[in-house]
Amino acid sequence: MDHHPHANHPAVDDGAGMADLLDLDGEVLHAYLSQATAWVYQVAAGRPVHRILDVGCGTGNGALALAERFGGAEVIAVDQSGDMLARLRARARDRGLDDRVQTVEADLDQAWPALGPVDVTWTSMALHHLADPDRALREIFAATRPGGLLAVAESTAPLRFLPDDIGLGRPGLEARAQAAVAEHHSGTMPYLGADWGPLVARAGFTGVAERAFGIELGAPLPVSAGRYAQAYLRRARGHLDGALAPGDLATLNVLIGDDGPGSVLRRQDLAIRNTRTLWTATRS
Repeated sequence: MDHHPHANHPAVDDGAGMADLLDLDGEVLHAYLSQATAWVYQVAAGRPVHRILDVGCGTGNGALALAERFGGAEVIAVDQSGDMLARLRARARDRGLDDRVQTVEADLDQAWPALGPVDVTWTSMALHHLADPDRALREIFAATRPGGLLAVAESTAPLRFLPDDIGLGRPGLEARAQAAVAEHHSGTMPYLGADWGPLVARAGFTGVAERAFGIELGAPLPVSAGRYAQAYLRRARGHLDGALAPGDLATLNVLIGDDGPGSVLRRQDLAIRNTRTLWTATRS
């Protein structure tokens, strides 16, 4: 189930609920984000990095992490949602980074603003939402200085929270929900789960490298993990009427509720499992 509409997404996905979910993603999966941005920093070693571009920045998890990794660099954070950019600016102020983080509101399925030249571009869980990701990669290539670096992060396995035995007389509720949501998105987001290496190369970048980050978090989880699971599963639930059996929907309604021992806010058997893959490449 996908949950990161950043650069271009329907209005139903916008608003405080989505912004909260993105903030929770950065909070709960902070170790992954730290590892991923550390790898970008390592790959960029020896290159001058003065300007960093975050394409489809959401509430700024990547933009802020990179601003902290690359001290002194300017970060240009681009998203279609003005509300998310406002939240990013507030977070940047809280961290003392507001003098180095610039936000640009733009629909990247339309004409791109002038963003270059940049030394590093980061785009996380965003390109697959665009109508033409190939065009986006060409735009990024054009904005990148020779010797500059691109890093594309995408989820390459379902994000999972629940034990496999959950399901009213029929284990595997989460897997059935995942399959139904994937089917819902298949017509509108054909690049969801794609191998981005060939697309990056097709845009003109060279030296494409790939690294998978496996995420396995178990008890004891922070309290925010329950809120993260609830927000994510509530978003999924919006796509599932008519796609799952009534018993599955009833069980899911209990899981995403605020009250009761069955709510993910109170369960002690949650775990967070995911794989996020990072592709890096260079403009020669």
